[in-house]
Amino acid sequence: MNKDYQHILSNLKNDIEQEKLLEYLNRKLSEEEQHEVEKQLNDDVFMSDALEGLQALKNKADVPVMVEQLNTGLKKQLNKNKKNRNRRIIKNEAWIYYTVILLLLLAGIAFVVLRLFMQKP
Repeated sequence: MNKDYQHILSNLKNDIEQEKLLEYLNRKLSEEEQHEVEKQLNDDVFMSDALEGLQALKNKADVPVMVEQLNTGLKKQLNKNKKNRNRRIIKNEAWIYYTVILLLLLAGIAFVVLRLFMQKP
């Protein structure tokens, strides 16, 4: 299997390799290896739910294509969110700096004006 297809399964525990899980799904493992994977699946609720979802698919040959599509979509969405966040941070920082400078200037002017009025008898 192409290594690019495996990113979607990257949050799995290290005990179960992604390749081994997909082979289990396609029934390409020996009985002993299947038993090991099943034991590990019993310990991980997230993993067993993911496997149930994958088993519900009618055409198991489409799994690599679906994984690639999910990875591509996630990468696009993350990059879009990252660009928006970076753009927002730069604008907010400049706005905050200008506001602080303006407030300091206004406070300084108010101080000087009040001091001048307080000195006159």
